[in-house]
Amino acid sequence: MRRLTLDYLRTETGSGLMLAAAAVAAVGVANSGLAPEYFAVLRRPIPVRIGGFAETETVAAWIRSLLMPVFFLVLGMELKFELTRGELHNLRGLSVPALAAAGGLIAPVAVYFAVTRGAAPWNWAAGAATDGAAALAALSLAGSALPHSLRVLVMSVALADNLAATALAAVLTDAPFHPRLVVAAGAVLGLLLLLSRWRRAPFLFYALGFALAWGLTLKSGINPALAGIACALTVPVGARRPGQESTLKYFMESLHPYVAFAILPLYVFSAAGVRFEGMSLRDLFEPAPLGVALALVVGKPLGVLGVAGGAIALRLIRKPSGSTWGEFAGVALLCGAGFTVSYYLAEIDPRALAAAVRPAVRTDVFMASAFAAAAGVGVLGLARRAAGAD
Repeated sequence: MRRLTLDYLRTETGSGLMLAAAAVAAVGVANSGLAPEYFAVLRRPIPVRIGGFAETETVAAWIRSLLMPVFFLVLGMELKFELTRGELHNLRGLSVPALAAAGGLIAPVAVYFAVTRGAAPWNWAAGAATDGAAALAALSLAGSALPHSLRVLVMSVALADNLAATALAAVLTDAPFHPRLVVAAGAVLGLLLLLSRWRRAPFLFYALGFALAWGLTLKSGINPALAGIACALTVPVGARRPGQESTLKYFMESLHPYVAFAILPLYVFSAAGVRFEGMSLRDLFEPAPLGVALALVVGKPLGVLGVAGGAIALRLIRKPSGSTWGEFAGVALLCGAGFTVSYYLAEIDPRALAAAVRPAVRTDVFMASAFAAAAGVGVLGLARRAAGAD
């Protein structure tokens, strides 16, 4: 089972490099002669009608509401695997990541609201995100000799905080709410739980259940990312037949490469394209953009290092095996690389979509995430050299 974690980390590292390339390409195209075509394609409405389901969204909105839930499905399955069979299945392995994730969720939100003073409450979740792919890619640049426990810590913080922030933001949104459809989606999840007890259930049944839960959630007014998270919890960990791999592992291995190398880069290319024409330096220091930036580069590292590091200093838990305090601080900085998930969470509330500061928020997310990644790599490099000197 440890090999699955290693494969996941390697895929995320490669994906992180693609995400950086996609972000740079999006910014380049948005500020080039191809900008009109780029934005026209993203704003083109695409109607979809399947039986009683009918929805018309723009290309950008379909990428966000149709493809990104698959990302959260894989994210949820990975967290379930780690908690049941992986690196976090026992209290010793779980303690540091759990406290780091709690601090990494609470502190950025506190920093955001301290900066904005309630002036822009809808973008708070963007500052609590960690792009696991980007952070792991940066971690790989810091050196292959770093302890495996640090990679697991980054992955765990990203998994837990992204799922928690997405769930909270989706529930707290003021989008029109249809409780009957929520109940229907809950009933589908109940059927999926029953299906999980049928070891040899055809995979098509799972696919149909996931699709139905997604459609009902989308029409209910709740962000469909929650459907991905909830469906992930219904996938059985056990194998379909003796001697076979677990159903959860099979789903993860099948979907993860598509998410890492197709869905996430496509989403970044659609979301990161900010046109700088007409944007002033003052726009970047408006409450919402500044709050998100400081939440990522100040709140996230302080939360991860402060809560988990404090518990380690008090000897309540043990530091990640084989690591130094300098390496732990570098990893805490890397957790401030929000990138993809910050873009997503900044748009999860309809009020954020219409906000005049939206381009500035995207720009600040990019700059803050890049700074956090660079600072983390720098601190890790210094820590490694100091350890070598010792």
